[in-house]
Amino acid sequence: MMFELLPEYIGQVWPLFMWGVVIVAAIGCCMGFKEFVWFMSVGYGFAVMCIGAYLLILGLIKGYLTPARGIMAALFVIYGYRLGGYILKRELTNASYKKTLEKTGSAKAMPVFVSIPMWAYSMWMYTAQTSAVTYRFINQAKDNVWAWVGVAVMALAILGESTADRQKSAAKKINPKRFCDTGLYRIVRCPNYFSEVLFWVGVTVSGIGAVRGKQWIMVLIALVLITYVMYNSASRLELRHEKTYGLDPAYQKYSDTVPLLFPFTKQFHSMKVYRD
Repeated sequence: MMFELLPEYIGQVWPLFMWGVVIVAAIGCCMGFKEFVWFMSVGYGFAVMCIGAYLLILGLIKGYLTPARGIMAALFVIYGYRLGGYILKRELTNASYKKTLEKTGSAKAMPVFVSIPMWAYSMWMYTAQTSAVTYRFINQAKDNVWAWVGVAVMALAILGESTADRQKSAAKKINPKRFCDTGLYRIVRCPNYFSEVLFWVGVTVSGIGAVRGKQWIMVLIALVLITYVMYNSASRLELRHEKTYGLDPAYQKYSDTVPLLFPFTKQFHSMKVYRD
């Protein structure tokens, strides 16, 4: 009933639309109560998937879909399902990865008073990350060139991330004890993390001409936060690689010549890594 007011009274009811996104994001990431780290990994992917499904279903029912809006929502579903499913499979079947989580303390159970704030933050974060597309629905913005540029960047990012994951899995099957430096890993050492950033850049770009005024605050804060998260993740991965491969001359040459997170830059090491 509340959506019958759209779009005539859109300025009055948009928080209700956004609260729907918050609710489905909460459902998608609630598995973090089982494994705390899942709030920001498996739950991350599935929350984005749920948001995409929500936008698609609501758009179909209410007739709010345009070609660009429909594709963006579908890309959320694809992105979230692929990421969440990949991480879940890895954490359930990869013994060495499970040991790494145990060593870092990420697999420890957390008390409810810690989990609930993390759940609240996660549902807000995923709502904010997808908000540029949600605002396109809310504002009933027409498909413009920026919408299609965003779609192209999002699709490219999904392709890059899935390719990087396949290439690393293939390399580890050949030599589990060697670092991966094939395929996309010749261009950047963390192509999957870079693809994550690229996906959300695409989402943000898609909001040009659709997101209005103060709505940009949440969109841009989310982009800054996810970029920081990915940089921090790349930094922590680099520290683990330094402990594992740091004495290998081949790895030293590789890490000193291939950028850590952003391709075609000279950002070879994070601030957490110092080498004599």
